[in-house]
Amino acid sequence: MTAKMKRRDFITLLGGAAAVWPLTARAQTGRLVRLGYLEGGARTDPAVQNLRRQFVLGMRDLGYNEGRDYLLEERYASGQLDSFPAYAQELVQLPVDMIVAGGEAAIRAAKRATNQIPIVMTLAADPIGSGLVPNLARPGGNLTGMSALASDLAGKRVELLKELVPKAKRAAVLWNPSNQSKVTEWKDTQIAAQSVALILVPAEAQTPAELDRAFTAIRREPPDAMIAFTESFTLAFRQKIGEFALANRLPMVAELREFAVVGALASYGTSRADLWRRSASHVAKILRGANPGDLPVEQPTRFDLVINLKTAKVLGLDIPPTLLARADEVIE
Repeated sequence: MTAKMKRRDFITLLGGAAAVWPLTARAQTGRLVRLGYLEGGARTDPAVQNLRRQFVLGMRDLGYNEGRDYLLEERYASGQLDSFPAYAQELVQLPVDMIVAGGEAAIRAAKRATNQIPIVMTLAADPIGSGLVPNLARPGGNLTGMSALASDLAGKRVELLKELVPKAKRAAVLWNPSNQSKVTEWKDTQIAAQSVALILVPAEAQTPAELDRAFTAIRREPPDAMIAFTESFTLAFRQKIGEFALANRLPMVAELREFAVVGALASYGTSRADLWRRSASHVAKILRGANPGDLPVEQPTRFDLVINLKTAKVLGLDIPPTLLARADEVIE
């Protein structure tokens, strides 16, 4: 056996030992717990920092203070999804006591990096459909957390688009087919579109270069509207996506408020801030000795409808008063 192999085996053993030694016992030694924190956005993005703040507040609500009880080992992909495997390996090799991962790419990278260290997922669009867990009530293994129900709400977003733009016949859909949960969302979106006679035109992208090519294809045969799926990549480039939609006069519907802020006509979906804050409860239970595989994956309880009236005015659209009355937020 080579020295390099011995070192690798030692690191793997160390990572396993981190999970085997109960975290409650580690806390009693006075050593701060190290939480790995995997996020797909940029560290400097205010929206990303708000999610971090929500998680820290959730931990504080449960009696855990950053710097006193735990440290965050943070890794941000800045939209470069292929960086997640290396980041996950770094966290395992430190080793951290637990990994908190946001978005499917981060969750999947963490799951592949370790089957010992507990993983708490947030923003898992479709945990069962994407193969992350076998069932929600008892996920098994070292993974639990929060589901975002993105695919379950896909039909609602199609209905919302038709309510906003009744004459729309064709809609471009910006999405990443390599994300398994988005494959499910794409199928659900197609089913909903068929029921309202809306033709979907796929625009696939998972890199900046592919995003530019998708924009070129959309401009070549302009649709009547646009739908943007949410994942780490599209979130990181939401400003560019929102500017494109406005410049090309495309009413766009997305899942998250962050898209409505940068030019989408509307958004409807779960609250990311609420999911990150609630994910702290899973972390706290595991710190107190719970087995992550025994903790049910929780469903979202807060859904936000956001309408951007500024975008509507630019596009010359009148928003139905009944829709405005249902909105949780109206951007004017």
